[in-house]
Amino acid sequence: MPRKRKLLAQLSALQNTSSFPQVNAVEQLNTTPGADPSPKSSKYFVIEKKNSPQLQEDFFNQPCVSLAKSFLGQILVRKLPDGRELWGRIVETEAYLGGEDEASHSKGGKQTQRNAAMFMKPGTLYVYQIYGIYFCMNVSSQGEGAAVLLRSLEPLQGLEAMRELRSASRKAPSRLLKDWQLCNGPSKLCQAFGIDKAFDQRDLTQDDAIWMVPGQDPPGEQDVVATTRIGIGNRGEWAQKPLRFYLRGNRFVSVVDKKVEREMAARGHSPGS
Repeated sequence: MPRKRKLLAQLSALQNTSSFPQVNAVEQLNTTPGADPSPKSSKYFVIEKKNSPQLQEDFFNQPCVSLAKSFLGQILVRKLPDGRELWGRIVETEAYLGGEDEASHSKGGKQTQRNAAMFMKPGTLYVYQIYGIYFCMNVSSQGEGAAVLLRSLEPLQGLEAMRELRSASRKAPSRLLKDWQLCNGPSKLCQAFGIDKAFDQRDLTQDDAIWMVPGQDPPGEQDVVATTRIGIGNRGEWAQKPLRFYLRGNRFVSVVDKKVEREMAARGHSPGS
């Protein structure tokens, strides 16, 4: 019973805080048989969906690096055609700054049919295909041609649906994916959330099938690792710029940078301090 009292106390505290979605502690105590199993290590999967404040244009309308950091801890919501909702906490992002950024699809300020979404209003999805079969999802920010790549999510709700979608996109039969394997990479999260080219140029503040809501506990500076981006090849100095951001100590991140984390620890930046 101590655990139940603690959860009820947390619920009471959260109900008095209007800036975040409420948590349904009863869901955590009584899981319906056959219900979708969620990561028991996460306190975020019990966020109550009803009346959750949706992130609006003023949130997305900020500089690219600032937006990439601000995304950490926020919740991406995807409503499938059958009505099921998939929820995932953003734990890893990359910033692509536009014209001057040699690794950006909009380098040199060049606008094409493919990257048009990068030049649209902040909060517009830019979805592109790689290797002819996988998709990656970005969100436009302030700045001409600037956007943030969503790299990894912590699955919160709808994990069985995510497994179904991941399995359907994999050619050969394989073992059951673990929770941390569902969305730990930009193409994996697109598979798990059923995101394809049809989502390109959609508005996160207006769309009925995909949107964002505020996370439960915004991370502090000491919780955010800033390191180099992944898979951008030979882009000179831009390959070395710390434009990838992730939540330190989160097991759903795709790739951790132990060297940078050790340097943070040496400076006394311990997680949660």
